[in-house]
Amino acid sequence: MTIMNEKDYFNEKQETKRASFSCPHCRERADYEVRWLTRTKKNALPRGANEQDRARFDKSRDYMVRIDDQLACRNCRRRFDIPNSQSVVFI
Repeated sequence: MTIMNEKDYFNEKQETKRASFSCPHCRERADYEVRWLTRTKKNALPRGANEQDRARFDKSRDYMVRIDDQLACRNCRRRFDIPNSQSVVFI
């Protein structure tokens, strides 16, 4: 019996999304490119899956995970955390 990893259920692709944030240090607002990892469900369950894996696969959904946790301000060049943004988004 092999244990199925989450990567066995999903195809992964990196993409960037544009978002607007204000720097907490200099208060300048700018648009930034934020990297996300998009995980889309595979068409079929991999070989060797048991009933528990099949149930987990049926319940799974496409989602995105934010890769970047910090950004560098374009004006003052200081780093700041991405504020109040979700790190996981279901598609």
